[in-house]
Amino acid sequence: QVELVESGGGLVQAGGSLTLSCAVSGRTFSGYTMRWFHQAPGKERVLIATIDWNDGSTYYADSVKGRFTISRDSAKNTVYLQMSSLELDDTGVYYCSARRAVFLYWGQGTQVTVSS
Repeated sequence: QVELVESGGGLVQAGGSLTLSCAVSGRTFSGYTMRWFHQAPGKERVLIATIDWNDGSTYYADSVKGRFTISRDSAKNTVYLQMSSLELDDTGVYYCSARRAVFLYWGQGTQVTVSS
């Protein structure tokens, strides 16, 4: 059974930092693209960062470029999202996802609240 479990969310002041983790299990994720999505209150889920499990190549949405860093630790089967210079608009639920062709898996999400 494939599982993606996010953790690390919480309350942080604007300008602060937070690191989210996504622990994956249940299969090998070689060949998968690991993704982080952000869903702000009342808005749609938006892709913000991806990393290729094999070669580590990354992509960032313009809204987080220069502030967020996605990484993975193959030995720990974990994907991370380091977030810095957090803004009020970064508030919301962050979801981890794994995708390869028709295979798509989601975590349950972790809440991040940025306060002024």
